[in-house]
Amino acid sequence: MKIKRTFEAKICVGFREGYTQTMHTLAEVYDIVGEYCNKNGLCVTVTPTRFIYSKGPGIPDGWEDGAFIGLIAYPRFPASKYDIVGTAIDLADVFIEKFKQNRISIIASDQTYMREREDLKNE
Repeated sequence: MKIKRTFEAKICVGFREGYTQTMHTLAEVYDIVGEYCNKNGLCVTVTPTRFIYSKGPGIPDGWEDGAFIGLIAYPRFPASKYDIVGTAIDLADVFIEKFKQNRISIIASDQTYMREREDLKNE
């Protein structure tokens, strides 16, 4: 039996492009993640979700569909928590580019990280 201390990271990606009405799909997430996993020798989970938030200027709906993309410390292929978070950050950056996201959160076992577009970092 192989045992590894538990550690996980979940990428929270919404399907809305920025503050527009353009929406991406779960099928696109599967394609992007599949390509990333094949290229990097990785296994992740993809769980559909809905993010519900306050309505406001530029945010007329108060919700958007999205997905959690999960990475874990898998005993068969050991990786440190730093490697897991690093991979999650790298994959989140792919979605910032391809889905034109303003920000993406990564929830890890020990803390939450927020990645954002370069042009928003001083706001």
